[in-house]
Amino acid sequence: PGERWQFRGGDAEERRVREQSCPLRTSEAVRVVKTPARAAGRSGNPTKGASGAAAAVPGFWASEAFWNPERHPGAPEAPQRPPAPVSCERRPKPPQVHGSPASGGWVLAHTMIVADSECRAELQGYLPFAPGGGSGAGEEQRESRARRGPRGPSAFIPVEEVLREGPESLEQHLGLEALMSSGRVDNLAVVMGLHPDYLSSFWRLHYLLLHTDGPLASSWRHYIAIMAAARHQCSYLVGAHMTEFLQTGGNPEWLLGLHHVPEKLRKLSEINKLLAHRPWLITKEHIQALLKTGEHSWSLAELIQALVLLTHCHSLASFVFGCGILPEGDPEGSPAPQAPSPPSEQSSPPSRDPLNNFGGIEAARDVEALMERMRQLQESILRDEGASQEEMESRFELEKTESLLVTPSADILEPSPRPDMLCFVEDPTFGYEDFTRRGTQAPPTFRAQDYTWEDHGYSLIQRLYPEGGQLLDEKFQAAYSLTYNTIAMHSGVDTSVLRRAIWNYIHCVFGIRYDDYDYGEVNQLLERNLKVYIKTVACYPEKTTRRMYNLFWRHFRHSEKVHVNLLLLEARMQAALLYALRAITRYMT
Repeated sequence: PGERWQFRGGDAEERRVREQSCPLRTSEAVRVVKTPARAAGRSGNPTKGASGAAAAVPGFWASEAFWNPERHPGAPEAPQRPPAPVSCERRPKPPQVHGSPASGGWVLAHTMIVADSECRAELQGYLPFAPGGGSGAGEEQRESRARRGPRGPSAFIPVEEVLREGPESLEQHLGLEALMSSGRVDNLAVVMGLHPDYLSSFWRLHYLLLHTDGPLASSWRHYIAIMAAARHQCSYLVGAHMTEFLQTGGNPEWLLGLHHVPEKLRKLSEINKLLAHRPWLITKEHIQALLKTGEHSWSLAELIQALVLLTHCHSLASFVFGCGILPEGDPEGSPAPQAPSPPSEQSSPPSRDPLNNFGGIEAARDVEALMERMRQLQESILRDEGASQEEMESRFELEKTESLLVTPSADILEPSPRPDMLCFVEDPTFGYEDFTRRGTQAPPTFRAQDYTWEDHGYSLIQRLYPEGGQLLDEKFQAAYSLTYNTIAMHSGVDTSVLRRAIWNYIHCVFGIRYDDYDYGEVNQLLERNLKVYIKTVACYPEKTTRRMYNLFWRHFRHSEKVHVNLLLLEARMQAALLYALRAITRYMT
């Protein structure tokens, strides 16, 4: 009684466990450190253990264990220590405490339990609630959860579809060793594994950016990833990179916020903000401010790696929110934080059939109509019946203007800034604004032909970051050209015009225009619900809701919706990179 207990894992990954009564269980991956009775709170000061070694990560809760006689009837007095033996189930991320008060009556408040780096996940690690603890209230809760069925890696995708394709394709195409080099197979990889050919390209670049030798120290790279993910309040990525930051020797004080990091790193905040929300505002002056000679200056090689990493994590946050990726090791299956939805959205029933088919015959007609429009467009292209240059330019301006009206429903609540994210961002109210705004002077349109990835961006990256240039190009191509020649229930379909319309629409909302593309195709092929979803996930992903996901392409497979998210991820990343690389080119010339 009155003693404070702190739980630390070898990888220092933290998570507060819901207050509940249960026996404390730890495995070899979690060790228990008894600390002096002192205040445990968000003081920002490291808690010291009895040995004097730094214990808690600054800024996070240490745990407090106390005796609750109401939960242990018949016990005349509290025991002097938590009941033994103690153990905890192994999970890919912070293990949850399971159990009931039957074996002791200890109550854990503000507990943080973390997984060791050796606590590796199995592919089925996100599946139904492993047994643990004794009988009683906790057991009843587990039985209730089991009746609701297993939880998958996504709040949007039925676990049956992931199980049918995900684990098998991961093992077949990559093997577990490559994916588990960072210590776990996470939910993001499992969902992305619905498209294993793309995942292979993605993983090679991801591993290069974060785990191989490069201009920036590993801990700096993970902190930059934290800064990027925090712009979109993506706690899934922020938490993962906090763990990696500490594992690679990062200073725990930096996790208190930007005011605790070196000035050189803090100077990256401005360009992080612009890349995340309005990349068209980046100029050569922003590049010059970072590269100019001084004590806190960046080298060009360091800056290139940082810019690629920032855009990588911004777009990855879009994928996390767009696919409803859940945190690992959460037996309740609580989704990653997202914009609150009105009651009607929260109660939207998920589809139970493999085609997500709400409308039956009507849905089939929608598919047939879309395929007919695609066929007509392809025939007109073959007959070279395209519009004139003037017509295509006016159609782009029309599409850009119409995108002003493509916004989430007004009843979608603005997500409140998360206090645990605010310390990693400056100017938190800065966000996306439409490239073309009524009554304002719009910035010049970025003409893709003036600065293309193939002719300009790729060659610059190859010169300054040769290891990354080839992998970036392969990843862009993997997403853009990925096809199974299927649409919903139809096979043998050429989907190239549809994929191009999605890619070019994403670039359109970021102000990039292709002179040789007829933007009239966008309106013919992309329904309004799909446009709303694309713009939300690409521009303000933290506002994405389950209802948005359910409303577009209601007759398509979930793997096809994940495919849309891969296009979103890559098109968004390429758009932001093009603006940044153009600014570097102008600075160098």
